[in-house]
Amino acid sequence: MNMPRYSFRRILHNTCLALLAASSNLLMLTSAGAATILVQDLPGTWTFRLLPDDPATAKYAEATQWHTAQVPGHVHTDLLAHQLIVDPYVGDAEAALQWIGNAAWEYKLEFDLDEKNLKSKHQDLVFEGIDTFADIYLNGKKMAATDNAFRRWIIPAKTLLKKHQNELKIILHSPIQRLLPQVQAMPIKLAGNYPSPFGDEPRDAMTGNFARKPGYHYGWDWGPRYVTAGIWRAVKIVSYDDILLQDFHIQQDRLNAQSADLQARFEVQADKDGQVDLELHVSDPDGKQIMSRNLHASVKKGRNQLSLPLLLKNPRRWYPHGMGEQALYSFELSLKKGKQLIAEVKKRTGLRQVELRRDKDKWGQSFGFVINGVPVFAKGANLIPFDMFPNRVKPEQMRAILQSAKDANMNMLRLWGGGYYESDAFYDMADELGLMLWQDFMFGGGVVPAYDKKFRENVIAEARDQLLRLRFHPSIVLWCGNNEEETAWKDWGIGKKLTEENPVFAEHVWAGYVALFGKDLREQVALYGAGVPYWSSSPSNDLADKANDSNNGDKHYWDVWAGSQAVESYLSETPRFMSEFGLQAWPVQSTVDAFAPRSEQKIDGPLIRPHQKFLAGEGNQRLLLYIRANYHEPKTFADFIYLSQLMQAEGIEMASLHHRSSMPRTMGSLYWQLNDVWPGASWSSVDYFGHWKALHFHARRFFAPLTVAALHDKGVTRLSAISDLQQEQNLAWRLRIMDVHGKVLRDETQAFKLPANSAVELAQIEDANLPAGTDAKTTYVVVELIREGKSIARSIAYLQPSKLMQLPDPGLEATIAIEADHYRLDLRADKLARAVWLDFGEHQARLSDNALTLLPGESISLRLDSVQSLTNLRASLHIRHLAQLQIASP
Repeated sequence: MNMPRYSFRRILHNTCLALLAASSNLLMLTSAGAATILVQDLPGTWTFRLLPDDPATAKYAEATQWHTAQVPGHVHTDLLAHQLIVDPYVGDAEAALQWIGNAAWEYKLEFDLDEKNLKSKHQDLVFEGIDTFADIYLNGKKMAATDNAFRRWIIPAKTLLKKHQNELKIILHSPIQRLLPQVQAMPIKLAGNYPSPFGDEPRDAMTGNFARKPGYHYGWDWGPRYVTAGIWRAVKIVSYDDILLQDFHIQQDRLNAQSADLQARFEVQADKDGQVDLELHVSDPDGKQIMSRNLHASVKKGRNQLSLPLLLKNPRRWYPHGMGEQALYSFELSLKKGKQLIAEVKKRTGLRQVELRRDKDKWGQSFGFVINGVPVFAKGANLIPFDMFPNRVKPEQMRAILQSAKDANMNMLRLWGGGYYESDAFYDMADELGLMLWQDFMFGGGVVPAYDKKFRENVIAEARDQLLRLRFHPSIVLWCGNNEEETAWKDWGIGKKLTEENPVFAEHVWAGYVALFGKDLREQVALYGAGVPYWSSSPSNDLADKANDSNNGDKHYWDVWAGSQAVESYLSETPRFMSEFGLQAWPVQSTVDAFAPRSEQKIDGPLIRPHQKFLAGEGNQRLLLYIRANYHEPKTFADFIYLSQLMQAEGIEMASLHHRSSMPRTMGSLYWQLNDVWPGASWSSVDYFGHWKALHFHARRFFAPLTVAALHDKGVTRLSAISDLQQEQNLAWRLRIMDVHGKVLRDETQAFKLPANSAVELAQIEDANLPAGTDAKTTYVVVELIREGKSIARSIAYLQPSKLMQLPDPGLEATIAIEADHYRLDLRADKLARAVWLDFGEHQARLSDNALTLLPGESISLRLDSVQSLTNLRASLHIRHLAQLQIASP
């Protein structure tokens, strides 16, 4: 398929100008009234409307009137702001809003320019992101046409700009309507992702994989289909004279504990030969200036590469969370021409080495990250977009989700390829929090037309834009070509089917894939990725014969859930790096209440089904399959929520502890997924409103730096101790075999040394060797790690599915009291209290822990933060536990 040629490639005289204009770390200043580099948002108020000649006007005439618009923003959110549509997230609104993505829209801005801008020799309009197919007009003249939401577009505008009443007009075309005729005309179609359930695209002619826009907008199995459009990132005007700082980067040539050999590298564009002065100040992570360097240099007309060597003694290196400090140095650059200040730039980065280790060993070939020479077990989750409409995401929401990841002892997030490259603020937060980022390029699945040279050129330009923008961030430790495209071709039958239809075309398609993901993107990362490794696809063995290989490369394991295999199958899968696996659950009750009234909350209710995207609304049956396998039948929707979260938490805990206890064979466990794009059922551990599901509380325990695993499978309980710490630990482990009433059948403690950064098997206990009188219906195995006489970690293994156990009423007692600036909730159990969940209904409250199991006779104290009164909290406290759902065994 021939993709549209960029109609204004001729104007891209300065690729890096977008970097200069966009980054939050670049500050362009004026000097004493002199016209230097000026970067500013366009003044004025944007307006928008449905394009008057669009077919949708017959039904949606009110949308053809001009309304104020939010830029950056999206068509859907602008329509919602003017109450022209209902809330896209409430009830079953989705089907009635599909017309928006099939329509064309017009945005307009009228603005004036001040004298400083007008007097500059160059004036460029910089669009940091337009979604996606747009025609750009300035003062009545078409200036450009865009075709990639992930690129920045630069338009020289000096000849058209005037002092007053400039008019900027953007026509946004429907990506579906733009691409569908071309896709339908293809004699042999390429496989897409999720077919539209609304009939606006044929199942065999999906357009999403042909568009360079966020793939999840076309719908996914955890989110709705809202094919939005908009000017989704800032629009600026950049004015300058004869000198332009195009790029500034700190290259790390050599780094160890003793020294850091760095180069400050600059690219300066000059209209004519001349002299420039560069002054660089370096500050340590505490903000203390530790170095200053100056460079007086001659520049020739055109582009000039300049550099300054820097040597830092005893550098403070950046480490992931849990391994060391997140040290960030600041580099402040001033560019002058004579006494005239041209630009000031401030950037911040961490000094660290990153290696993707691929050693041959007895299992195959390893896959693990090494930071500053230290192997790291990657603990974390996959991150999807924070919202269907990115500009609704506030920085505090983003930080809360990332802080939740850190609070759960995660050290890595995988930024999945079906979304978008995140904002500068996101990567700054990850740097600060010590969260390593596995960064996919934006390919979420399906087959893309990589055989088309123009398509590949578009993607290469996109990659260069993003690499230049993001290479300062130490948190990025991997660039990955795509999500699941190689395994789809090799393992899902897509390549086989296409080969059967037309072997010549199939070979052409695969050759394009190899060219883009095996060569082009690899080269861009090598050139601009600041030493970060590249991986061609996930899962893959980097284009080796087998894509989703347990012994080589990274693994996506979906035999559990998608393949309906038992949760215990997790214990039979030991990959080199588990980059995807997951179980679904519904969010907390208050989140469900946000889109459906209680009266409509039924497992197959008409307002519940639209918020269950797996299997096109049938996903609740898969949830029931897993709930019924191990737990009791839910009697109410509230039971369904509770049991789905319990099943998810215990299943993912089982898998993650297995991965960690298999170190060093396995060196990563990233479950699917951390967060949500909207309120609904999904694989997330933190829901759309930021509430922790049971899984996230469990994750904080099973991802702890020191933890213990008790995993029961096939009649054997395996006990393991796990450490991420870099020092050997003097510990003890305590084993108890108990019954639900508190009777102890066996109790022993052994001292041992746990080596640094390791997993050690402590024991194997066969069911046949359990103490005499053991009843599997009432007995369980408890193992704890003890340090200095205190239990620091605990794991419990049950010998039978919960539905076959006989759980007594635990006799829970709860009290709430005021303590300093918060409340204290004390909880005590007389007998085993399995899977305790505490909530306060409609009252917002934050507990220091939840999703707990208390042993017989155990008491715990939790911190409780809430603005509610003590009386309200006591009255609204609701406690769930598994024994409440106990039914008689058959």
